[in-house]
Amino acid sequence: MPVAVFTRTELERWGEAMGASLHPPALIALSGELGSGKTTLVQALCRGYGVEEPVTSPTFALVHEYRAPGSPVYHIDLFRIGAPGELRSIGWEDALGAHALVCVEWPERAGTALPRPRLAVALEHVTGDPDRRRVTW
Repeated sequence: MPVAVFTRTELERWGEAMGASLHPPALIALSGELGSGKTTLVQALCRGYGVEEPVTSPTFALVHEYRAPGSPVYHIDLFRIGAPGELRSIGWEDALGAHALVCVEWPERAGTALPRPRLAVALEHVTGDPDRRRVTW
């Protein structure tokens, strides 16, 4: 698994390049502690993918849908999901079944409902360097 340490600017550039290379259907699973950069990375992925509108955290809405030239983009935040059984109520199966880019924060909360294949990206704080993140994919 590749590992890199990025500043925020580097993380955004990396995410934009990755977003530009994606073809639907694509599922990106982003894990990491609060504040590790998951939403920042999704914003960059979306820019690279062609989303022109502002991309915001769906922590309270759970799902945001955006338009891009190649397909819709679903940004799903499972932080507030208590159990995988709750996924049906947020349109989980519809998003995963769509010809779309699907970015999922807190994917571990989906349990076995998170299908493969997918790109798994883990973000971590770098001890002693609050401006950098360790990214594993």
